[in-house]
Amino acid sequence: MKGLFKSKPRTPADIVRHTRELLVYIDLNANSRDPKREEKMLELCKNIRELKFVLYGNSESEPVVEACTKLTQEFFRQNTLRLLIVCLPKLNLEAKKDATQVVANLQRQQVQSRLIASDYLEANKDLLDILISGYENMDIALHYGAMLRECIRHQSVARYILESEHMQKFFDYIEIPNFDIASDVTITFKELLTRHKSTVAEFLSKNYDWFFTEFNSRLLSSPNYVTRRQAIKILGDMLLDRSNSAVMVRYVSSKDNLMILMNLLRESSKNIQIEAFHVFKLFAANQNKPPEITSILFTNKDKLLRFFRDFKLDKEDEQFEADKDQVVREIQALKKENSSE
Repeated sequence: MKGLFKSKPRTPADIVRHTRELLVYIDLNANSRDPKREEKMLELCKNIRELKFVLYGNSESEPVVEACTKLTQEFFRQNTLRLLIVCLPKLNLEAKKDATQVVANLQRQQVQSRLIASDYLEANKDLLDILISGYENMDIALHYGAMLRECIRHQSVARYILESEHMQKFFDYIEIPNFDIASDVTITFKELLTRHKSTVAEFLSKNYDWFFTEFNSRLLSSPNYVTRRQAIKILGDMLLDRSNSAVMVRYVSSKDNLMILMNLLRESSKNIQIEAFHVFKLFAANQNKPPEITSILFTNKDKLLRFFRDFKLDKEDEQFEADKDQVVREIQALKKENSSE
């Protein structure tokens, strides 16, 4: 007889609906001392874990496409994503981790060949404001940061953030004293500036002056070694990308930028020197160097040639050696031009 009364397994849509009810309860009773609240919180954490299993599968089974689709549709039908993000600070650590993975996975789920998360975020941009501001709260910074990077997969999201005042905040967040949070911010910052090529090129062209003033003064000239090292790597990734060629030409035509790069070449850190070299070579290779750039390179030619003579990588790298030879030839050519005048 027992078998007749077994409860019917819940569908993915049922789990989402129940999760939504629990999130609404937790949100409305944030400061309640109702003994039911603890019980509801445990139920909520269990539900979030179930959602994660549907989307990712587990050790015994792979995720089922149809189940993932049903779950995704229900998630975005009513504001479950919003509730999950807003209520995240109220969850325990394990539930925060599970919720982060659920939100991340939903950004990739397609329904009838559409990423419906992109449409939802397009209509709910304030959620991105919440995620970015999360960097100001140590308890949720890394969770919101991981969610934010997955949302940046959508070009419309990246464009919104790049064009918003939040871009200026990133320079503050990178200087947060907590190493883990500052590193997470830097990863997000790099993602914003490298993932969507055309959008990034447009942003850099429109915002060149303030952006590179901040980038040079606060990141490349930071007293923090890690900040300098990560910043020069991001700068190289941006300038060496073909889609940013117009921005690159503008950057390497500035004597102030050249001086910063030459100082980075003199750093005691080999890692910073190598990343700085990848940007410095663009100044040397520019066939239309402004006179002030030529003058600085010519004035420092002996020091530069001495530096490059001893500048080697720990492992053999043909491309690096070829680039270095080219830079040396460019600097030597300045000497010939000068003596033939």
